[in-house]
Amino acid sequence: MASDSTPGIRRVVLASGNAGKLREFSALFAPLGIELIPQGQLGVPEAPEPHCTFIENALEKARHASRITGLPALADDSGLCVDALGGAPGVYSARYASMNGGEKSDAANNALLVRELAGRSDRRACYIAVLALVRAADDPRPLLGEGIWYGEIADAPRGGHGFGYDPHFYLPDLGKTAAELAPAEKNAVSHRAQALRELLAKLQRAAR
Repeated sequence: MASDSTPGIRRVVLASGNAGKLREFSALFAPLGIELIPQGQLGVPEAPEPHCTFIENALEKARHASRITGLPALADDSGLCVDALGGAPGVYSARYASMNGGEKSDAANNALLVRELAGRSDRRACYIAVLALVRAADDPRPLLGEGIWYGEIADAPRGGHGFGYDPHFYLPDLGKTAAELAPAEKNAVSHRAQALRELLAKLQRAAR
């Protein structure tokens, strides 16, 4: 859609310092005539994530960045939910091991996950991603996108791509873990890709 189809939104703060997210999101927002600016360039510190749901944390981060900069802001919150663990690690996915006495690392998180599932037959899990776009800090109608990627947890890691729990996140339909997918393949089907497509569709409809 041409840039003149999104009146009022030209520059958006990305409430993240992740360079990979900036590249991915910038490429997808560019056709809408929207420039994404990482919050660090505007002096925005990391926001607290005190909530127990992905939606609330995403909104917290987006409103935080918008409040400080006065610009529209985009934020995401994502994680892994495992059925047999009551939805854990959930919003604490990145801190799973460190909250249980271990170090903060992907390796420690994965090791703890495998230990917690030892002897359990139910291996169902899903990655969740929620994106939130606010036009102002007090925007009463934020635009939200949610993606859910279903899979299972494998004991043995496989694959050299991706990050986080990807080496253990097995996709039965593909016969691969997320870490065995080429980046382009993962970016077409992942939870974050699904959430971004939903958000962009809403943004385009709102601009009509």
